[in-house]
Amino acid sequence: MLRLFRTNEIRQVVELEGDWDFEPTGQADTIPESYQYRIPVPGCWEMHPKLHTYRGKGVYRRTIHIAEKTAVRLLFKGVSHTARVFFDGVEVAQHYNAYTPFTSPLIADIEAGEHELVVMVDNSFNEDSKLHIANDYYTYGGIIRPVGIEYIEPVYIKHLQFTPSYVNGQWQASIAAVVTNTSTSTAQVQLQGLLGDTPITFPAAHIQAGETTMIRTSGEFHKVQAWSNGSPALYKLQVQLFRDGEAQASDDLIERVGFRTVTTANGRIQVNGEDIVLKGFNRHEDHPIVGASFPYQLMVQDMELMLEAGSNAVRTSHYPNDERFLDLCDERGIYVWEENHARGLDIEHMRDPRFQEQCLVCNEEMVENHYNHPSIIIWGILNECASNTPEGREMYREQLAQIRGMDQSRPLTYATHHREHDICFDLADIISFNLYPQWYTDEDPGELVDRARGWAETLGGAGKPIIMSEFGGDGFYGMRDASRVRGTEERQADIIESNLAAYTSRPYISGMFIWQFCDCRVVEDLGWLFSRAGTQNSKGIVDKYRRPKLAFEVVKEYFRQ
Repeated sequence: MLRLFRTNEIRQVVELEGDWDFEPTGQADTIPESYQYRIPVPGCWEMHPKLHTYRGKGVYRRTIHIAEKTAVRLLFKGVSHTARVFFDGVEVAQHYNAYTPFTSPLIADIEAGEHELVVMVDNSFNEDSKLHIANDYYTYGGIIRPVGIEYIEPVYIKHLQFTPSYVNGQWQASIAAVVTNTSTSTAQVQLQGLLGDTPITFPAAHIQAGETTMIRTSGEFHKVQAWSNGSPALYKLQVQLFRDGEAQASDDLIERVGFRTVTTANGRIQVNGEDIVLKGFNRHEDHPIVGASFPYQLMVQDMELMLEAGSNAVRTSHYPNDERFLDLCDERGIYVWEENHARGLDIEHMRDPRFQEQCLVCNEEMVENHYNHPSIIIWGILNECASNTPEGREMYREQLAQIRGMDQSRPLTYATHHREHDICFDLADIISFNLYPQWYTDEDPGELVDRARGWAETLGGAGKPIIMSEFGGDGFYGMRDASRVRGTEERQADIIESNLAAYTSRPYISGMFIWQFCDCRVVEDLGWLFSRAGTQNSKGIVDKYRRPKLAFEVVKEYFRQ
């Protein structure tokens, strides 16, 4: 299942789910001659009983049957964390970052018959990887998200962008189609679109050989319903491509969109002009049965538990999420803060030029691929990185400017733990604090959040909305004790209650995200992480198997107010 809806009616897309040959190769860059394992795709290789803690390189192989001479494009929704893709022994794609999708270039003139697809995957921590490092979550290995093969024409629709607006009581939208011409001659292109029942007209375009062009149109849309948390109305946007005056479309692309606006006025966050307060969780894609490779059923289970707790929002800590989960958020009306992949990195680490390069690529792929999700109302970057240094500030500035250049319809933020030493508040639209009163410090949550508001007001964030982006404490499932000592479910419930009581009583708070929704696996590679008992971050309000802790009922009481 690539998405929760059909994305094409003309273009043929075949999913490549199932068992693939697999061989761990250590650090070798060679394709093996034989394979001793068969493991599922999508999936994490750590789920195999002989590969629970394997970190390094591994090679996947499968055969693809092509019925007739054609051209194809290979589609990967997520490979953790570095991929090299070979088709019939020829390398056709490389990609870094587990959490953003990528495609191969068009592979043309493929003859009918059997063809070999090989994917070399690396999840090791090495000098070339500046985002996937030893950190407070686990970097699984494998083809962790769905894979497909597209039978595609030389001139095709690369992606669509839908940007709604509400002007003088009327919904409007700007629609852009990005079209690629891989042929050897100029293509005359005419696009025809349909949004719900409303036809969409695009201007004709001539696209030179080897070029990619954005074709734009706009219009008013009558009798449409707004998308919101309480009424998540979705519409199918289909665009068909006609080439060189042909009467029959040769390609198409379908997106699912919603009409909503996001603003930050008067120190609050508005959706469709109405003030909202975000009440939600930080959620890692982690489960002991599947690792980071979630099937639809487990996504739904997480969603239902968050809704049961009264949540209206989720933060994709700390990386772009599986598109199917974002589709679920679109359907259920869950507001999403989606962020790029960089967590807890100091300026020494960030000085490596590869760090900023990899962040910029991740930002581009995140925004381009997830642009049309109405549930995403905030883009975020660089969680707990060096926003307290001049060098770090320049990186924050460049990344925020990059995202604004791609999307001006959503506010931007980053989560900081630098308190009064942060120097980047003026760059963001929303000020977000990661603070852990009564867990890492003995501070009173109410007094601390009032101080945090003062920092924001005096350090460049005056008049901007404020979100408490992380707070909480450990609670080991089943550890109950009347003493309410650290680590018990009782102490965790007390900490979360005192935090929520403070934040829900202060009208200047626009959001609160508990750390975290579920317990998750962490690595053993850093000394300070040895304090994580059982290599697990146990701050979830449900445990790793999604069993609710005492804190779950506390959250329900406050989130459902």
